[in-house]
Amino acid sequence: MKILNTQQIVGIGTALLVGLAFSGCMSQKEIMVKDGYPLAYATGFEDGCHSGHKAGGSMFDQFKKDVNAFKTSKDYAQGWSDAFRECETEEESLQRQVRMSMQQQSLAETKRHNKATEQNHMLDNVDTSGLGNLK
Repeated sequence: MKILNTQQIVGIGTALLVGLAFSGCMSQKEIMVKDGYPLAYATGFEDGCHSGHKAGGSMFDQFKKDVNAFKTSKDYAQGWSDAFRECETEEESLQRQVRMSMQQQSLAETKRHNKATEQNHMLDNVDTSGLGNLK
């Protein structure tokens, strides 16, 4: 089983995120409106989700909030708030998984190095002086 290095893990994670972002033809907002959510709620949800991902550690999202709509539209404010909490938690979970994978990779690399070092040191204490007579 091949173990990936840290850069490979981060690269795969990034590729998956980018792939997911571009995999559908409809945006989250369009899907929500199609499913019967009010447009203001769906717009707030979309903005809140970007903001939540940013707050959770995403490098690919930006904080987005229409302050006027948040103050004047209950639907926008509710959608934004719902999505912010959900997407922040989702992003934090993803970040934890990436950190854990990197730590596991580092541990596996350390174990391999220690095993190789141990095998090399086992031969250090072997008396090879009598082997010269074999020639």
